Amino acid sequence: MSIDVAGNRGARKYSRAELLQRLLWGLARPLFRYSPRHLYGWRNSLLRLFGARVGRQVRIYPGADIFLPSLLEVGDEVTVGDQTRLYNLGPLRIGAQVMVSQGAHLCGGSHDDRDPSLPLIRAPITLGAACWICADAFVGPGVCVGEGAVVGARAVAVRDVPAWQVVAGNPARVIRARALNPAVP
Repeated sequence: MSIDVAGNRGARKYSRAELLQRLLWGLARPLFRYSPRHLYGWRNSLLRLFGARVGRQVRIYPGADIFLPSLLEVGDEVTVGDQTRLYNLGPLRIGAQVMVSQGAHLCGGSHDDRDPSLPLIRAPITLGAACWICADAFVGPGVCVGEGAVVGARAVAVRDVPAWQVVAGNPARVIRARALNPAVP
């Protein structure tokens, strides 16, 4: 079987509205990227202008790379660190009090390798409340990180992460329960 490059290139991957949003967001990105570090409200306002739902007391650093703001939902008291990549081809839901550390990559897209034209897959990612995505971690398409879970530094989470568990490695595996679990006395 050979790859159908023409089929892939000819496939419609985005609606006209999304293509327009990508164009306008690309033009506005310097206003986000080069804003002073502590102007969180300014960046949150820009994201809202482009359709993101952003909670209160959210700190998204200027080095964060966000693909489609209209598919982004961020709860209250969230921090998204510098050099993070939010490649949200599908909906990206970030619960309240989540920390996404520097260099983390949340990847909501892939290609279907069973089809010769490699069609684009646009999958959701959900980060439950009070979870922590550590530095340089990768969270793949369709993954749900449970409430209070920790995805360790440089871990690769390609499957759902159970609530209140710490995962590490490639692929990410549970290494222990999280000590802050309110359900455990």
